[in-house]
Amino acid sequence: QVQLLESGGGLVQAGGSLRLSCTASGRTFSAYAMGWFRQAPGKEREFVGAIKWNLGNTYYVDSVKGRFTISRDIAINTVYLQMNSLKPEDAAVYYCAAKAVASEGPFDYWGQGTQVTVSS
Repeated sequence: QVQLLESGGGLVQAGGSLRLSCTASGRTFSAYAMGWFRQAPGKEREFVGAIKWNLGNTYYVDSVKGRFTISRDIAINTVYLQMNSLKPEDAAVYYCAAKAVASEGPFDYWGQGTQVTVSS
């Protein structure tokens, strides 16, 4: 049973930083991609970025490039989302997700989400 557990959300002032963590368990993730998504009230869920577990290749949506960084610690099965220069529009519930790299389908596994609030 794959489980993804996010942590690290909270309240931050605009311009500040937060680091979200996602600890994965239940299988070997070497052939997986780990993604971060977010959903603000009244909006659709949005892809933020992803990392390939084995090689560490990262991908980001344009709106966060240069501000957000995804990394992983293989030894503890944890993926991070470092968020700098936060803007009020970054406020959302952030979700961690996982899928097999070889899959062309959607992400299969999801965490419960962690709230990020950015005050202006």
